[in-house]
Amino acid sequence: MAIAELTSAEQYLRARFEHDAEYLEGRIVERPMPSFEHSYIQNFVGSRLEEQTKSSRSFALTEQRIRVRPDRYRLADVCVVDQRPAPADPGIVTSAPHLCVEILSPDGDVPEMLRRIDDYLDLGVPWIWVIDPLSGQGQVYTQSGASRVKDRIFKTDRFTVSLAEALAHLDTGQVD
Repeated sequence: MAIAELTSAEQYLRARFEHDAEYLEGRIVERPMPSFEHSYIQNFVGSRLEEQTKSSRSFALTEQRIRVRPDRYRLADVCVVDQRPAPADPGIVTSAPHLCVEILSPDGDVPEMLRRIDDYLDLGVPWIWVIDPLSGQGQVYTQSGASRVKDRIFKTDRFTVSLAEALAHLDTGQVD
C-alpha cells in the first residue's frame, strides 16, 4: 500500500517502519507481509549463502536497502554484496550486489516484480534469483537474459543453493 503524499529520499531514510518499506520516486511503498513459506525460504537461502560467503569477503544480507537510483530504494529479500556500505551511506548498499534474491509473495504482482528485476539489472546486478517458495522453482536473471529453474537448484558463478531440503522440511516439518 502506498502512502499518498510525496516524501523526499532523506525523509524516507530517516523514517522507521514496523515492516520496512521501499522508496519509489517520492512514494513510500510498503511491501506485502511475507507468508510463513516466504519467511522460511528467505531464511534458508540467506543462511546457505552466508555459509558460502564465509571464505570470501562477501556478505549475505536479508531485507537490505539498496539504492538503485537516487529516487529509488529497493529492499532485497536476500542479497550478496562484496563490500560493506560506505560510511557516508550507513546501512545502504549503493553499488550493485553480486546477487539479489526475491521470493514471491501471494500478494505480490507480476508487473511490480518485473520493475524490480529491471531496477536491479539497470544497477548492474549480475545475478537475480526469483523463487516461488511453494514449488522451489523460479527464474535466474542475468544481463544476458533469463532462464527457468525447475530442479530447485539456484546457481551463480560463485554460489549454489538447493531448495530440496527446505521444501522437504516444509512438507514434513522435519529435515532428513
